[in-house]
Amino acid sequence: MLIETIQCKNGKLYNLEFHQKRFDNTREKLFVCRNRIELSRVIRIPDEVYNGLFRCRITYAESIEKIEFIPHVFRKIESLKLITGNHINYSYKFSDRNSLAQLFDKRGACDDILIVQNGNITDSYTANVLFGDGERWFTPDTPLLPGTQRARLIADGEIEPCRITVNNLPKYKKAGLVNAMWNMQNMPEIAIGKISF
Repeated sequence: MLIETIQCKNGKLYNLEFHQKRFDNTREKLFVCRNRIELSRVIRIPDEVYNGLFRCRITYAESIEKIEFIPHVFRKIESLKLITGNHINYSYKFSDRNSLAQLFDKRGACDDILIVQNGNITDSYTANVLFGDGERWFTPDTPLLPGTQRARLIADGEIEPCRITVNNLPKYKKAGLVNAMWNMQNMPEIAIGKISF
């Protein structure tokens, strides 16, 4: 099973174009599905989610199994730990995240992790990562899962993909985390000095 998580704030779905594209691509690649399911038509927003912040979570395979709305509370993230996970493959948003959870459990006293593969920075446990040098923001060109928020920010020219390695981390001043719920206006920002080995 796979999942698609869409931000629903005060009854409005955000970034739906990019979620639709990933949903379509996943169904076509994994299940050879040709029938397009229009998310904007099948998602019915309940009255009780017209006030507040929710995750619209779609569970699917060839067809949609479940659509649910879950109240969202942001985690506080102020520190990151570099964890090597060369064996991890998460190129599709599977509901089974056990391999990622095992890496997350190694974070020690840190709030979250940065997964490293062959010396390259990929993602955190639940987000794509950005790095700022004081003037511009960059994102690794080696993500485990290219997220929808990341795709939008690249398309809008707000961030630029490039190779980011453990060795060149010191050239950046801070890291940021983006996903369906975090954008560049509300993302956690972590000083590079708060990234530990």
